[in-house]
Amino acid sequence: MKRTLFAFCILAVCVVLALPACTDPNAVIDQNTELVNSNWSYANKLKYAVKIDDANIAYNLCLNLRVTADYKYSNIFVLMHETGGPDYKPVAVRYEFKLANKDGEWLGAGSGNIYSYQVPFRTNYKFPAKGTYYFEFEQNMRDNPLREVSDVGLRVEKAQGQ
Repeated sequence: MKRTLFAFCILAVCVVLALPACTDPNAVIDQNTELVNSNWSYANKLKYAVKIDDANIAYNLCLNLRVTADYKYSNIFVLMHETGGPDYKPVAVRYEFKLANKDGEWLGAGSGNIYSYQVPFRTNYKFPAKGTYYFEFEQNMRDNPLREVSDVGLRVEKAQGQ
């Protein structure tokens, strides 16, 4: 009994010590929001705060997206609103992200009935100054709600070589 308890304690300590190694040192934020019933309505705008400590380095910004195999389009239009930072003017940009080929083959990484995407919308981007920036995403398709979108999120990472 004591030997089993000792082995369990050693295993628990190893797991706790290994967890910090699982984090990505280049990621500033990698956060996702699960959508209720896999429906994304116009009113459900998803907002993320990003704290930039070094404006001298470049960053890659990606939209994280998960859709089910029943998503009926080969693309998605998303409005991205950016605010924040000292003396930074609000920006709104409409993006189109391709999710499938013309023959219907999904481009994302599939697992069961879910397809995951991490699509860049800004690469090697330098923020104008240090500070907290806010990114808000809203779906901009004709359907309201947009069905079969299970998760939406934001990843901001230091660009390679930074």
